[in-house]
Amino acid sequence: MQKIEHLGIAVKDLKEANKTYQALLGVAPYKEERVASEGVVTSFFKTGESKIELLAATNENSPIAKFIAKKGEGIHHIAFAVADINAEVERLKKEGFVVLNETPKRGADNKMVVFLHPKSANGVLVELCQEIKK
Repeated sequence: MQKIEHLGIAVKDLKEANKTYQALLGVAPYKEERVASEGVVTSFFKTGESKIELLAATNENSPIAKFIAKKGEGIHHIAFAVADINAEVERLKKEGFVVLNETPKRGADNKMVVFLHPKSANGVLVELCQEIKK
């Protein structure tokens, strides 16, 4: 684990949430991106070394829609930057963590991602992120 890459926040209305976080952080989002495979549209903010990802569902079967229906808006996940996502998955499996997708998949913001089940991390969904080399 290199650092906390970002905090993911589930929101009902991305446009309204963008306004809120722009006012809160004093900066505009630097990127908005649709991830069709996850049924979400995301918006990223950066302040200093910290990033916030807002996630809004694009359909009612999206994991974000299900999360909001169950828990309401709020922190959805914490993401950690890793240098070697495959090695980190193997290490964490040996430590007893439950991996939701063992094969990294393309996520937002030019990252390959893997998720760890919340029951493995005290109720927190953990995302591992590795920058895709261009």
